[in-house]
Amino acid sequence: MRMRKSTLVEKLSDLGETFTIEDIRNNANMSKAGLKKLLFRLENQGWIERIEKGKYMRIPAEAEKGKYTLNQFVIGSMLVEPYCISYWSALHHYGLTEQIPSTVFIQTTARKKHQNIEIFGIKYKIIRLTPEKFFGQKKEWFINDPIMITDEEKTLVDCLDKPQYCGGIIEAIKGLREREFDPIKIAKYAKQMKNTGVIRRLGFLSDHYNLEIILPEINKSTRNYLLLDPSMPEDGEKDSKWRLIVNLKEYDLEEH
Repeated sequence: MRMRKSTLVEKLSDLGETFTIEDIRNNANMSKAGLKKLLFRLENQGWIERIEKGKYMRIPAEAEKGKYTLNQFVIGSMLVEPYCISYWSALHHYGLTEQIPSTVFIQTTARKKHQNIEIFGIKYKIIRLTPEKFFGQKKEWFINDPIMITDEEKTLVDCLDKPQYCGGIIEAIKGLREREFDPIKIAKYAKQMKNTGVIRRLGFLSDHYNLEIILPEINKSTRNYLLLDPSMPEDGEKDSKWRLIVNLKEYDLEEH
């Protein structure tokens, strides 16, 4: 059965701002090949825009093709399943850093062929985690779209786990010094990560800033020392309590 363009446009409106080719196939009695041709025509005529293969956004009638886009988190939510906005993107969303990241960071447990994607001029970084680290999420609304994002405590713990995805440990420090977090929850999350580096960094920073976060002690027989900031040179004094090389200057620790 052949479907008219106007009928398909009406069906797209019912689906919302974003949709997949499978979404529309479930609502259209036509072949996959025929649907692809019709979607191609709609894209050329400015009714829809392709996000990536099989994924589209609908363009409002009053908008101009090439100049309209959705919230970058909404587009990011279409790129992989499951997903969660995280790291530097979540830090900025909560106002825990004044730095505006040029990349949208997304966590997932799924395999994705391309981890670095650029769509409509925005860069997206997809980070695959083990299922054990994929927790601490909540739903936030961006206009009409519910988006999964790490909560404040998980955001901070993630940034201590992988500082390279938040602009370095300094950005995590800014968030911690805001003290807008639950100390019990952040300690629970830190232990749940099963990464001694998170415990050590959070423990050192908790002591340094009197954050009163209760964490397990590091075994004194532990010989290896980790870097406070893995993205910085290894020069620095050793902290024997947390088995860390404090490779930040006192100025850096106090100015942020």
